[in-house]
Amino acid sequence: MPRMDSTVQWSDAKTDYGARVTILGDDPRTLHLAISGRLDARTTAGIWQKAADEIKRCAFPQVVVDASEVSYCDGAGAGLLNYLVHIGQQGGKHVQIQGLSGPLQKQISSGQSELPSPGFSGAAKVGPIEALGQKVLDLGQDLVAQIAFVGQICQGTVRLCRQFRRFRWKDSLYIMELGGVNAAGVVALLGCLFGLIMAFSAAMPLRRFGVEVYVSDLVAIALVRVLGPFLTAVILAGRTGSAYAAEIGTMKINNELDALEVMAIDPVTFLVVPRVLALIVAMPMLAMITNLVGLAGSAMVIVSLGYPLVTYWAHVNDILTATDVGVGLVKATVFGGLVGTIGCLRGLQTQTGPGAVGQSTTRAVVSSLIALVLAEGVFSVLLYVLDI
Repeated sequence: MPRMDSTVQWSDAKTDYGARVTILGDDPRTLHLAISGRLDARTTAGIWQKAADEIKRCAFPQVVVDASEVSYCDGAGAGLLNYLVHIGQQGGKHVQIQGLSGPLQKQISSGQSELPSPGFSGAAKVGPIEALGQKVLDLGQDLVAQIAFVGQICQGTVRLCRQFRRFRWKDSLYIMELGGVNAAGVVALLGCLFGLIMAFSAAMPLRRFGVEVYVSDLVAIALVRVLGPFLTAVILAGRTGSAYAAEIGTMKINNELDALEVMAIDPVTFLVVPRVLALIVAMPMLAMITNLVGLAGSAMVIVSLGYPLVTYWAHVNDILTATDVGVGLVKATVFGGLVGTIGCLRGLQTQTGPGAVGQSTTRAVVSSLIALVLAEGVFSVLLYVLDI
């Protein structure tokens, strides 16, 4: 409860035109606050919390704020007055602002309409079932958006085929170089290490039966059919897919996509199609590099176990067929399309804000990894059913 028999003042000591709050004690059932001086971004901060604390401690249902002595008021001052009304409503008090000019009174009234209701106490609590339903709904909407985006890419590709001369070959080759050729070193390094790890991991249990040489068969089948394309796609999802999302997201924030639309240029045809096609072409080549280097890494393990290199080559040559190589290349092509499509889609979905590009990049990588795992599962079931 405030001291109603005294007058207390707070002011901005740095200026002689600082804002002041005065507590008056005329009415024993109403708290009277008089605000005077200049209410701007500099002076309002000095009285903000103190004025709010007086209203919170007040035990009376009525609060009158006299602002007739306010010499200047900008957005910061209007925010203070709105806030005083808001915290009074939360405490069950009626706060009345008096003495304001017409335009300022209108500004305060419009600001009050945007405040939460008196019973507002934070975000509404959502039950687990409702939260699960919202997640499923968001997932379904995102899936629909991805399918529609694939349709837009197909339309853009058909449009480019009809207007073949308008295709930007130089830009496409440059994008392919960034996403393909420049990634060959990383893909080769990880492929070699993965071949070594697989060979050593398989050699330990097979040694019990004295058949370490069959490590070459296991590694060859696993690399060429499954792990080679999948590992390459995962690398490019974190390296190239995220770069696509960041590039297009930055363009959207800088309104460059709007500029393209003003010039009657479709952003999907101009930006997305070349990037997706570049990854579709580059992914099988990188997958072949992963396979070859991975086989070379596993060969070093076989040789270190005491087997000649010709024996390793004979086992690999016997176990691998053209079908196995073709399955791996088809997977790599599909994976390239998925990574490119999802990366570009997340870039186009970038929102505004300082962390928007980072969020789009994260979503691109996570969505790509989930899509790759699902696609690998679908391929595994189809190949098993078709006995390929």
